[in-house]
Amino acid sequence: MRIAFLSCFYPYRGGIAQFNANLFLELSKTETVKAFNFKRQYPQFLFPGKTQYVTADDEAAPIESVRLLDTVNPFTYRKTLKAIREWKPDLVIISYWMSFLAPSLGYVAKGLSKHCRVVSILHNVIPHEPKFFDAPLTKYFLSSCTGNITLCDEVAADLKKLSPAARYITLFHPIYSHFGEKLPKEEAENTLGLEHGKKNLLFFGLIREYKGLDILLRAFGQLDDSYQLIVAGEPYGPFEQYQKIIDESPAKDRIHCFTHYIKDSEVKEYFSAADLAVLPYRSATQSGISAIACHFEVPMVVTDVGGLKESVGTSGTGLVAGKPDEESILKEIRRYFSDESLRESFSESIRSEKARLSWKSFTLKLLQFSQSLNGNE
Repeated sequence: MRIAFLSCFYPYRGGIAQFNANLFLELSKTETVKAFNFKRQYPQFLFPGKTQYVTADDEAAPIESVRLLDTVNPFTYRKTLKAIREWKPDLVIISYWMSFLAPSLGYVAKGLSKHCRVVSILHNVIPHEPKFFDAPLTKYFLSSCTGNITLCDEVAADLKKLSPAARYITLFHPIYSHFGEKLPKEEAENTLGLEHGKKNLLFFGLIREYKGLDILLRAFGQLDDSYQLIVAGEPYGPFEQYQKIIDESPAKDRIHCFTHYIKDSEVKEYFSAADLAVLPYRSATQSGISAIACHFEVPMVVTDVGGLKESVGTSGTGLVAGKPDEESILKEIRRYFSDESLRESFSESIRSEKARLSWKSFTLKLLQFSQSLNGNE
């Protein structure tokens, strides 16, 4: 099968680019796949981080792609559509995660749907920080998709609200395995300059308001000195509000911040040092962080929002806090470290999940679903 894959690839960085690279490589084992990429994904002034692109010392998978689509230049929409049509794919896959992309991706999808199957992978239908224009723009994009793949029930529910007739299948977020193998805990602690013999909590990933780092910082201030907290990730927005909480915390000397983009080769150091990953999110769909934690066999405490309960609580790979507040988070952290049998149970469940949530399994289900679609009627 000839598959055109339209989304962000190298030299763009971040979770979606990593997801796309892993899926591209797995699809390429059995199919003929060509990547079509953004020439410009976002105008720089709209991007909240330091850069959209990999740097010279990053280790992101250098997927070869055709860079054509500029989200703010409509002339490139037609050019991209023409290039994909001329390649004559049997299937087009489009990763979608925010409404800003809907005009460009929707235009291309509409033109392609007349000639082949178009399947979207919906990381989000409604963004974590929604705006009034999200629904109409996303409806425009969805109207041209032959079928859709969601990664959790929460996104599937959002899809049904916006497009009740949409054909879809809910799969799962595969395990990220490209970050290498787990290191001995003390070796990782030495690399990060951490004290040995502590219970290490990890907050990992891009720092955004909805991810609730402030909740975790306040909760951590109530834990005794047998704990230390690792905060690792690039802030999307000012870090001052978090730094103020840290400065005023009785536990400030046990909070270790690494507020920069974490390169792929560095990820293993943080998860190898961690005893428990904490995701105190105020809202969520699925999380790529949980996929990384599962690879490194690190149990999680998550909040009961979006697909987190579905991916963690249901599978027995961690604990679910009832609310995104410090009391609930604190309760589950203490519960985890006070019950050795619970920790052993989670370890066993994580090893089972690693076998189930493979890219090979995800890709097989994706292809089976796409082959079941017979046009965009």
